[in-house]
Amino acid sequence: MTNKHSFVTAHKAQYAVSTLCRHLKISRGWFYGFLTSQDARDQRRTIREARDLELLPKIKAFFKASGKCYGSKRIHQDLMADGEIASERRVAIIMKENKVSPLLRKRRKPKTTDSNHDMKPSPNLLEQKFNCQTPNAVWLADITYIDTDEGWLYLAGIKDMSTREIVGWAMEDHMRAELCCEALKMALARRGPVSGLIHHSDRGSQYAGGKYRKLIGKASITQSMSRKGECLDNAPMESFFASLKKELVHRHRFRTRAQAKAAIFEYIEVFYNRQRRHSSIGYKTPLQAFEDTALKMAA
Repeated sequence: MTNKHSFVTAHKAQYAVSTLCRHLKISRGWFYGFLTSQDARDQRRTIREARDLELLPKIKAFFKASGKCYGSKRIHQDLMADGEIASERRVAIIMKENKVSPLLRKRRKPKTTDSNHDMKPSPNLLEQKFNCQTPNAVWLADITYIDTDEGWLYLAGIKDMSTREIVGWAMEDHMRAELCCEALKMALARRGPVSGLIHHSDRGSQYAGGKYRKLIGKASITQSMSRKGECLDNAPMESFFASLKKELVHRHRFRTRAQAKAAIFEYIEVFYNRQRRHSSIGYKTPLQAFEDTALKMAA
């Protein structure tokens, strides 16, 4: 039928539309209706394209502000927070058409957990139940690695399960117990010892050793440990490290450990804790989640 419409359109200057329609066995109403619907489609396409051009600078700005690591879901949340109305699908299409997407760079992987020791592990008190609503009720701890031209840099982190905030962290060129102790000391200085707090980690020698357990005991914290070889027992902490690698580490080459430390400090303290929207807490930032909970508890 579209071929007939094209034929009539091409010859209507020479012949009457009624004559052309009669010979092609189509109604004039269909022909003019087709024109109207086609005009409407063209108008909608023009409006959509103009709207896309309006959204694109904001999308690029939010993408740049995220360190060029946000996907369409979080960009969509930023646009809504800024008062823009657009579907997540539309945002994804605009980003794809304009090649606005994170670039990843994979690295080699060392082993950070050594559970082959004689120290008795603590029981698993969480059993993968991570639905925690109260800050300072559950902290998760783990170690990861960052590749630099100078060699490995190791990061120990502690995450509040309720707010997803990284409350303690430390970085060194080794992964001995002292590294984890410094991260715990930061968390305790920032949040203070809290009665009933559960500290969960893997059963690596850093967390099972006397130095770390002494700090745990002094702060009256209850220690919990994952099962051997079961990374899902500490899944939210693994998720933080995955975000760190995807959004920062795999996208850069660090010449020195000092350069990596500066970038990771900014990622944790400026971006992750204060700006990054987390789907698991309703696309709030950890700081917003902590402040909202504090207001509820004070009311």
